[in-house]
Amino acid sequence: MSAPSAERDALRKKLVAARLAMADRLERAVALQNVLRVWLVGRRERSIGAYWPIKGEFDPLPALYRWTEGAPPDVTRRIGLPVADRASGSLRFHVWYPGCPMEQDAYDIPKPKDTEAFSPEVLVVPCLGFGPGGVRLGYGGGFFERTLQSIEPRPLTVGVSYTHGFLPLLRAGELDRPLDAMLTEDGVMFQRPEV
Repeated sequence: MSAPSAERDALRKKLVAARLAMADRLERAVALQNVLRVWLVGRRERSIGAYWPIKGEFDPLPALYRWTEGAPPDVTRRIGLPVADRASGSLRFHVWYPGCPMEQDAYDIPKPKDTEAFSPEVLVVPCLGFGPGGVRLGYGGGFFERTLQSIEPRPLTVGVSYTHGFLPLLRAGELDRPLDAMLTEDGVMFQRPEV
């Protein structure tokens, strides 16, 4: 289903409404927190870029903060949240920690205020929908795709979504880059062998 833009926009609205209406979203979030925490065990990367949850998205920040706390004494792990750059249409990641001073970005989403920018080794990416082989459906702004083109080396990408977003016929669009792994509250749905 590599659908025309209007069809994808209608699908996005339907998926957001379904996510917001889930009566068991809290229970699903707890399960997905556990899946993400287990997936992070043993990973060697030291920096992760994530996102501030909006529109009923899964909140990865508690699991990521626990990941930083579990670092060996000689290792510093960092979490970054995106700062949108309207000119380039891409994201930069700035250090975030609980209690970090925040301000609204150009799209009224909270972002870290006056913290250091860095290039993450892993990106935790919210997925409105997802399909086979790491195909992702986002909100349609192209931020994820442009950001991946601008970060060197390319970070490992792990999508997170509730299982209601699985779209078995979803196909990648022309500019889409497949994810390296996909996690839901039911576990690891997809992972490239080298990840």
